[in-house]
Amino acid sequence: MATHAMSITLTPLSTPVLLTGAVLALVLWMVSVIAYRLLLHPLASVPGPPLAAATRLYAFYHNIIKNGTFYLEIERLHKVYGPIVRIAPNEIHLVDPSHYDTIYAIGGKFYKDAVFYSGIGDEYSGFATVSNEDHRRRRAPLESFFSRRAVLELEALVRAKVDKLCRLVEAGLAQGEVMDLHAAFRGLSIDVITEYAFDDCWNQLDRDDLGQWFSDMGQNVGVSFWVAQQFPFLLKGMKALPLWAVRRLGPAMSDLLDCQERGRRIVQEIHGKVEKGVKPRRRTIFHNLLDPEVKIAGHQRPSVENMAEEAFAILIAASDTTGNAMTVAAYHVITNPRVYAKLMAELTEAFPVGDGLNNMSFAQLERLPYLTGVVKEGLRLSYGVIGRLPRVVPRGGATFNDFYFPEGTVVGMSSYLLHRNPDVFPNPTAFEPERWINPDPETSKALRTCLVPFSRGSRGCIGQNLAMCELYLTLGTLFRRVQNMAAEEVGELRYVDYFTAYHGEERQRLKVFASEGNKPKSS
Repeated sequence: MATHAMSITLTPLSTPVLLTGAVLALVLWMVSVIAYRLLLHPLASVPGPPLAAATRLYAFYHNIIKNGTFYLEIERLHKVYGPIVRIAPNEIHLVDPSHYDTIYAIGGKFYKDAVFYSGIGDEYSGFATVSNEDHRRRRAPLESFFSRRAVLELEALVRAKVDKLCRLVEAGLAQGEVMDLHAAFRGLSIDVITEYAFDDCWNQLDRDDLGQWFSDMGQNVGVSFWVAQQFPFLLKGMKALPLWAVRRLGPAMSDLLDCQERGRRIVQEIHGKVEKGVKPRRRTIFHNLLDPEVKIAGHQRPSVENMAEEAFAILIAASDTTGNAMTVAAYHVITNPRVYAKLMAELTEAFPVGDGLNNMSFAQLERLPYLTGVVKEGLRLSYGVIGRLPRVVPRGGATFNDFYFPEGTVVGMSSYLLHRNPDVFPNPTAFEPERWINPDPETSKALRTCLVPFSRGSRGCIGQNLAMCELYLTLGTLFRRVQNMAAEEVGELRYVDYFTAYHGEERQRLKVFASEGNKPKSS
């Protein structure tokens, strides 16, 4: 019987066939992922739009295509779906104030969400640090520097900047000019933090634009925060570019690099002096970070680059957020005759005339109930960080609103919704300082619980004592010394969220003119 060998010839697959197969495989994978997220994922039963459950591009659309408005979409979703909403495949958002301390409490086990905070672009600064233990070690050397006692000791520094601002406004209004308080308040905050923390005042109040360039830079660069979250490889790619190429990305990016470089030079200079044992004229945050006497378990002296990251994070946090609170408070006072009159009456009674107008103290001003109401309403309606602050559910899981969430679920809340809770703040969009004056004990507790412009707990803003000093001194001194300010009313102030809240429209930037006589020369 003859045996014939059989040969099989394999024909190479054509490129179109391979591409078609790859596309089909990709589509099949995507369909299976979406099906899992919608039907089998631990969050499948949580209320929310199916598109948000299927893809993180839902948030990306509102943050990028709709210009930083995801916080408004979250508000809408809560109105539709209730107090707990699934806003991403593995993320929920809550509005019940009772959950806030569970998530953000001192000593809590909820870590920051690494994916969300990766958009910041640094790994060392206290704000970007994911682990609570690492954050505690890095923050500890700075605690005393931003304590209330330390702020009071350097209060004269803040008062000098406030005096400069008041003189600028007085002179401008006397000449019939429009004064851009939106820029001036931010310039003041930059001058305070750079001198207070770095001993290197950037003198923004001496500039023609009063430091408006810094806010513009933050807003223009801020959009990259959301892009970097969604596409982290883009951030890594940009970091790999030479500096000259990064500068070509636009004026805002060039300004950002200049800020970072200036901070780096300050750090290098101080680091060199510390190494040589040179005694400083005044201690800075860098002296605290480099202090060999710091005895904290696990603490290591940071590198120059690490300290530069910390410096820039503090600068960003201290400038726009504090400046924005001043802007919101001043806008509502100036455009509301009733509030304006009440504040004037309180300040005039407390500080009649004379040299005392130039030396009002933080301690004196914070005892004034109506001014305190103005400050707190300014903080409430400026929100601090306006969007969500995501945390990761720790081992053992967590239960919210009768839903159990396993370890690894991302959960968050936002000051925007807490500050507008109608059960705690009736008529929540109205600026009402009276709501803070002598509330009953139950109301007082609810007000404190829902006011979180600095967040709360061990990850709360380290600079809040300095911020409160600035707010009281600036608003109290300005409204006592300059009593003829007027401004165009533009309705409710609106924001875009590029992690920090910005007034997106030019017309919403507070510009004041003298209320007596004719309208100003310029507008």
